[in-house]
Amino acid sequence: MSHEGLELRTLDTVPIERLHECFVRAFSDYSVRMDMPIGRLRAMARRRGLRPELSVGAFAGGELVGFVLSALRDWQGVWTGYDTGTGVVPEWRKRGVTTAAFVEAMRLLRGVGVRQYLLEVIQSNAPAVDLYTKQGFERTRSFTCFATTKEKIKPARTGGIDIESVALQSLDWIHLKSFWDHEPSWQNSIDSITAVPEAMEAVAARAGGRVVGYGIVERATGDVPQLAVDPGHRGRGVGGAILAALVERTDSQRVAVINVDDRDVAGVGFLGRAGLEVMATQYEMVKGL
Repeated sequence: MSHEGLELRTLDTVPIERLHECFVRAFSDYSVRMDMPIGRLRAMARRRGLRPELSVGAFAGGELVGFVLSALRDWQGVWTGYDTGTGVVPEWRKRGVTTAAFVEAMRLLRGVGVRQYLLEVIQSNAPAVDLYTKQGFERTRSFTCFATTKEKIKPARTGGIDIESVALQSLDWIHLKSFWDHEPSWQNSIDSITAVPEAMEAVAARAGGRVVGYGIVERATGDVPQLAVDPGHRGRGVGGAILAALVERTDSQRVAVINVDDRDVAGVGFLGRAGLEVMATQYEMVKGL
């Protein structure tokens, strides 16, 4: 499919090196710094469930100048597409590239029975929020994203709590989900974590031999997709002890907790007290197909 000098086609035949080059250019002036070496792009694609045959590239004279990267999963009982990344290189912006690529992506997804499309967008990125709203997306949740360096994490004080490393495959998700106040975002979901088990480290907090909290960190990046405490054991330093254990288990000097649901007032407050700083705020948005 072509659009004003552009050719739109799927990315299943495009080498990852070519996509990576375009990705870096597209996000070179992004409001949040994107550190994305090619290995990390590969890991992100696996973690989020990228489907290249349902993702759209915009080509000008054979050069990849924009993309809509779509993942695909069952999401809370609905067959859902997810925007793993949308970008356009600076010299091709404001020329309808994103809109054209989105229209094509929606067509592809409808063709395989996808019922809705989910994405997250930086709240301060008014042009993107406006674009998605005009495309028919509706806001479903607000998220806060936190980050800091290891040395700024405040030491935890707790007694009677044992923290131990556990195999990701051994986690009892039915029990652990009872600690949740809200569903994690797509990139922090159980499916996203278990898609890259070799990249993750998990810890469990025990009191009297019973698991009362847990946390998971991506070893290379310091990203903490999940950390939760049994409601009956909150306010006792369990969360701080888990966070400290996760910090010890990452090779990264930076620690981040992305997409904390703003309704989780206690969680937002805990992260601030622990020494993390607000990096960005996002909207989760969805469009029915």
